[in-house]
Formats: sequence, C-alpha cells, structure tokens
Amino acid sequence: MPEIFDDKSEHCIPFLLERLKVHQAQHGNNPANAPPFFLGLNGVQGAGKTVLVSTLQSTLRSPPYSLPVVTLSLDDLYLTHEDQLTLAKTHPTNPLLQHRGQPATHDLPLAECVFASLRAGRPTAIPAYDKSAFSGQGDRVPESQWERVNGEGQEKVKVIIFEGWSVGFRAWDEDVLRAKWETATRRREKEGAGYKGRLGHVNFEDVKTVNDALRRYDVLTEFVFFGFLAWVLANARFSQLDALIHIDAQDNHFVYEWRQEQERTLRAVKGIGMTEEQVNHFVDGYYPSYELYSETLREGAFKPVPHSTTASASPSGWEGKQLRLIVNKSRKVQEVTKI
Repeated sequence: MPEIFDDKSEHCIPFLLERLKVHQAQHGNNPANAPPFFLGLNGVQGAGKTVLVSTLQSTLRSPPYSLPVVTLSLDDLYLTHEDQLTLAKTHPTNPLLQHRGQPATHDLPLAECVFASLRAGRPTAIPAYDKSAFSGQGDRVPESQWERVNGEGQEKVKVIIFEGWSVGFRAWDEDVLRAKWETATRRREKEGAGYKGRLGHVNFEDVKTVNDALRRYDVLTEFVFFGFLAWVLANARFSQLDALIHIDAQDNHFVYEWRQEQERTLRAVKGIGMTEEQVNHFVDGYYPSYELYSETLREGAFKPVPHSTTASASPSGWEGKQLRLIVNKSRKVQEVTKI
C-alpha cells in the first residue's frame, strides 16, 4: 500500500484548537467544568482518516494541552455478524443491506448508550469491531477486550473524536429522494456502460429503506429537547457534535481503489480478507449513499437544510463549525474551506 502522507493535520489542528477554545469559553474557560468536546470526522473510505485521527490524538494528548482523548469509530458500532446476517435475511432482495456499511447496519441502542455515558463522564467501554473476521465480513470484538475510559483513577475524557464514512449524513424527504433516484436512473439509461454511479442500479424501495434508517441516526449527531420548558422548545434539536472535519474527494470513485489498497494491506498483515471482486461488490453497497448525501455535507452539516427530514434546526450559530478538505487521488489536500 502506498504511503499516506499527512498533509491534513496542518489544517485540522488549528481548526480543532480554535473550536475547543470556543467550547471551553462557553463553560467559563475552565476545562475541568466543561463537558467533553465531540469532534465529528467524516471521510470517504481510504481518504486518510486513520492517519489524521492518530495525529489529532497525539497532539491533544501532548503538552501544552495534555487532554484525555478517545476515538469512537462508526465502524465499531456495526451490528454483530449474527445480527447482520439476520438483517440481510430480513431484506433478501435489498443489495444495500447484504453486508455491513449502510445506515441500518449499526447498533444504534449501543451507540446511544456509549454517547450518553461519555457525555456524562461515566465509566464507559468503547466498542471495537474486527473487519477481518469471517473472511472480511466482520464481527464485533468481545466486550472483555474493549477499551475502558473514565474509570476509577482515570482522568475524565475531554475530547471524543467520532469518525466514520457517513458521519453528518442527513436523510431526505421522500419526494426529494425519489427525484434524485429518478435522475440517476435516467443517467444510467442514457450513459449505458459509461455510467459510473450505483444509485441508478438500485430499486427505489431499497434506497428508501436506507434513507428511513438514516433518520434514526440523529442519536449520533443531535438530540431532541424534551422535559423542562418543553412547551417553549418543543422538538428543538441541538447538535451533539461541537465541530466537524470533512475529508472530501475530488471524485468519490477514488474509494474503489483506496478500499482495494486497504484490503490488500489487511490480507498481507492478517492473511485473511476480501478478494478484489468482493471489495468492488462491497463498495457498490456504500456508493449510493455517497451519491445521495455528499451534497448537503459539502454545503455544511450544521447548516439548516431544506427538504431534509433531519436538517439541523438551529438557524444561527452553525457557521464556522465545519472544515472541509478536498483531496486528489493521491490523498493530497487540494482545497480547504471553513463552512
């Protein structure tokens, strides 16, 4: 696998430190009193998230910051192998749900529990997932092997980096979803073998199932206010994330080659993994969501989005909380924009 050069952290670290300073100032400039800071990190598979996360972690953990940091990956929240098989059997004709990846293939009750525990500063076990298990189909690591944080004698975690390929995606209203699917279908019919997308190859009902599932992922990105003064703030939504870094690709189709590189490395290190054909089939299952949900992410995940059933409800205060990095096929940064 070609070496991945880190030219992203030089842009991301100043942004992260700036947002962290704002977060602490909102709580009296006393880090001890501030709740943990949640950073979302989105990126096409293979774009360099792992290297960036490692650099962000080491920076924050080192002086002068010396902050306890933990990374929670969306991948580590996948269903168990057994539950994934059950999901696939429940939707036998839906190619998007035959393996892990799409919304609906994660354990949301587990995710919600972990998020709530971290936010409250309680002792928390961080889930882990082994992608090489079952010849690359994957399975959850036994809980006895999960990392424990916020335990007795441990400093409370102050920064949570939540990374994943679809972090920040927002579901569409059904009429908009259908219009996008119909456009993709017409392109496939017109372009024939030249059509590079996957959305036009999938039935609308299969796409709709994933879109409906995505609505439930609000537990990972925002929460709904109920209880005291609910008559004033009924159903108001507040972001769970304090900031978001989005590693975007000049062409989402790069993901096929990047994912092949990752799997070759996995086979070389562990001796097991998916074949080249299996990898392409695997990425095909992800690709319709890149086509559907990259648009609003590029415009700003915190920005109120018309025609999105899970649009952020705060009409102000969202500016400046997202950093977008566009990378080329070699994963080199070509453009940086604060949104």
